[in-house]
Amino acid sequence: MQTISVEEVKKRLDSGESLHLLDVREPHEHADFNIGGTLLPLGRVMAMDTDEIEPWKNEEVIVYCRSGNRSGQASMMLETAGFTNVKNLSGGMMAWMDKIGQ
Repeated sequence: MQTISVEEVKKRLDSGESLHLLDVREPHEHADFNIGGTLLPLGRVMAMDTDEIEPWKNEEVIVYCRSGNRSGQASMMLETAGFTNVKNLSGGMMAWMDKIGQ
């Protein structure tokens, strides 16, 4: 599984790059703070309920959660499902808040 740093994602977002960001947290966490990712909670990923992100299968997908644990699990499941370029956001939203802020 590949990882990507919060600094790298922030730099790419600031440059105007369009990224496929996947938030695997729960809806209330997403509502509290998010970086613009598509919400698909880990339970749905584990159940392979991934139709809405199917078009991303051969593109880079950056997966994030609160700390990087759930997104790590989701990344492995997506790779098993045939997604070819999945990256786990190291440290998740905790690292984002710590290093970047809101």
